[in-house]
Amino acid sequence: MKIHFNEESMRKFAVILFLSGVIISCKNKESVEQPAAVEQEIISSSYSSYGAEVDAEESIGKAKMKQLYANLEVGDSLDVSFETSINSVCKKKGCWMRVDLAEGEEIMVKFRDYAFFVPKDIENKEVIVKGKAYITEVPVEELKHYAEDAGKSKAEIAAITKPERSMSFLADGVLIEQE
Repeated sequence: MKIHFNEESMRKFAVILFLSGVIISCKNKESVEQPAAVEQEIISSSYSSYGAEVDAEESIGKAKMKQLYANLEVGDSLDVSFETSINSVCKKKGCWMRVDLAEGEEIMVKFRDYAFFVPKDIENKEVIVKGKAYITEVPVEELKHYAEDAGKSKAEIAAITKPERSMSFLADGVLIEQE
């Protein structure tokens, strides 16, 4: 017995074969990605995420970050992710935070395009920030604004009289330690 396929039958067979391949590959993809989903769940259970996705395992420590900042000049920038602790945060909106670098130095962290804010009660928590590290010169008016946002006294604000060279960071994403 000889089976004869016409052109339309061949097309239908090709479509069925193609769809079967797609369905089989989708099932395989789900089983491969499942362990990664479990790993992400573990990471997210210890951190709250804000902004873009941050891979905690790609971050460096604050001592290494301090070395990197030492090599930057005003106008230079560096894409990096690092771990540190939060010293202070904007008490009005959570639109910036100051984080510990080492040996009493701090880094001003702002959030790219004000796309996200952080909670206002996160001092002393561990944080991982991902974005651009850079050096700026902060004008007096801006320094006074930050001091006011941080709840500093009028005397402390009035004592600000000259610009300050500042290690700054523009964060795309932030992971904050959960309690």
